[in-house]
Amino acid sequence: MNFAQRSLVYAGTALLTLGLTLPVAAATAAQGAGGVPARPEQLTYKPFAFAAPDGDKYRHTLPGGVVVYIVEDHSLPLVKLQATFRTGAFREGAHETGLAAMTAAMMRQGGTTKLSPEEFDQKADFLAALVGSSAGATSASASLDVITPALGSGLDLLFDMVRNPRFDEARLAVQKSTVLEEMKQRNDDAGDIADREWDFLSRGEKHYASRRMTQADLEAITRDKLIAFHRRTWGSEHLVVAISGDVDTKAMLADLGKRLAGFKAGEPNAPWPPSGPAFTPPPGLFHIEKDIPQGKVTLGELGIQWKDYADPEPYALTVMNDILGGGGFTARLMKRVRSDEGLAYGAYSQFGIGTFWPGLFEVGFASKNPTVALATKIVLEEVEKIRTGLVSEEELRVSKASFIDTFPRTFESPAATARTFANDEVIGRPHSYWTEYRRRIEAVSAENIRAAAAKYLDSAKLAMLVVGKWSEIEAGDAAGRAKMAELFGGQVKHLPLRDPLTLVPLPQ
Repeated sequence: MNFAQRSLVYAGTALLTLGLTLPVAAATAAQGAGGVPARPEQLTYKPFAFAAPDGDKYRHTLPGGVVVYIVEDHSLPLVKLQATFRTGAFREGAHETGLAAMTAAMMRQGGTTKLSPEEFDQKADFLAALVGSSAGATSASASLDVITPALGSGLDLLFDMVRNPRFDEARLAVQKSTVLEEMKQRNDDAGDIADREWDFLSRGEKHYASRRMTQADLEAITRDKLIAFHRRTWGSEHLVVAISGDVDTKAMLADLGKRLAGFKAGEPNAPWPPSGPAFTPPPGLFHIEKDIPQGKVTLGELGIQWKDYADPEPYALTVMNDILGGGGFTARLMKRVRSDEGLAYGAYSQFGIGTFWPGLFEVGFASKNPTVALATKIVLEEVEKIRTGLVSEEELRVSKASFIDTFPRTFESPAATARTFANDEVIGRPHSYWTEYRRRIEAVSAENIRAAAAKYLDSAKLAMLVVGKWSEIEAGDAAGRAKMAELFGGQVKHLPLRDPLTLVPLPQ
């Protein structure tokens, strides 16, 4: 008997045994033996009780002022560390776009004064350690994932990278070549075009959260400039560290204090909180030509900024957005645009509550060119409905439950807990935000949602960007249910595509 035959025999025996067993089990359940209910819906569960941890319990301050959050977990011999520095694109000077990100990338790729790039890579591989660095608009980070026996050696690598980067010339040339090739492909994908132009429309081209590097910016980056930016902006001032895993808190703090001693930036007093140039998205319909079968659509306007974490409005807007388009298949936009009309694979919304500047309210979808107008018409109808009408009790219940029931995931691991509280420290959010979060969500009413939506959703301020083939988009669907001339007063501004290397508008 071969393997396949034996497998069939064993499978048949298993099915026969299962068939004989199930009736017995069913009869036992029906009789309630052992307290087992007869049917699944009769199962009952004890209420799940979860209390948000106290962030101050994990907070420590080193003698030099560095704040450290440590969450011990000795279940596995693993340690995670993330150090967040007050640098990033907001520290770039004129004509330095991309310098912060390149500095962070080359800190990891370019070796250290003691180790060549190849030696650094080999040591990290030998330790099975993940060492990284990156930079965004308002912060930069260095990270380490390592097993406990190699923690000391892993920390040696991490802080050698942070304090003594080499910025190897050969590695820099390779990285610049890679970035240049990526730039050349900027106009290949309609989604990339839409993302770039929407950032420009919504934030302006000068905001460091939206601006893009050009070939000239890239070519201007030299090893000397990386060294200067690192010396100027990377230091222990205002540094926040998150550590989780198999560590001893007291010993870890003493070790960090020694490693960070004397590590200062050339410009220690970074402007904080960071702020970009004020900009209001221009309302109206904007289009960029791209010969694709589906139009990529984004609509939006300015959202709000966190001012007071006890203010009930942001929580009402959070629930409002979930019901409108943030809640996946339970959201109104998804139901109407996808499920009812079949106009798109999905339609989403988000209401941004910014930390350092106002966020954005955004709606996005992709639809066949002839049905872009109809999908947009439906979106605008749903925005108006949530502004003027009350959401149902069922919608309110489901949405609030989704936030409340998934809340414990915020602290689902020691690493998540440490990172969450460290992020609070970085952005200035009180830890009480977490202890009060569920109560504030639960307090949201249908009336609160309507009032907040009416206040912050204004169709007259909406901007809409479409990337697609206008000759097919403009006329609308064949059934005549909607056409672009019926939207935004029938006015459209056709934006030129940009040169991928210079970002200068191309002739139309």
